[in-house]
Amino acid sequence: MVRWQRGEARFTDGLYPRSHVWVFDEGVEVPASAAPACMPQPLSRPDAVDPEEALVAASSSCHMLFALDFARRAGFRVESYEDAAHGVLSPNAMGRLFMSHITLRPVMVFSGERIPLDGDLARLHHQAHEACYVAHSLRAEISIFPHMRVA
Repeated sequence: MVRWQRGEARFTDGLYPRSHVWVFDEGVEVPASAAPACMPQPLSRPDAVDPEEALVAASSSCHMLFALDFARRAGFRVESYEDAAHGVLSPNAMGRLFMSHITLRPVMVFSGERIPLDGDLARLHHQAHEACYVAHSLRAEISIFPHMRVA
């Protein structure tokens, strides 16, 4: 559910808040807003998630969940996973902005007796990308630059 209220703003002058709340299963609430780059404060909240960030995060999260599972299936033990994912908005042929590119930079930390080789790491991330239904839902080109460390 998405929930927004006008509050005391007039609305018709365009000076209404863009902050709102995303309510997920079991009542988890996430503060959301238009990006401050698109709508200056106080009409936006810099401490809230904007839709563009959420799209990139959903792509990264989906990829991570599949990468972890493929690593487990291959017999690797993963200690941690971090991804400084980044999205780029570009104008389309009609001049409208769209998410044109998402770059994932996952860093997986492995431990245990079986540590992946470079080819194993590339294969895990290729499998994860092929399985990720969020990636299959997007027009954005997705680039993945995986790294690994050993704990």
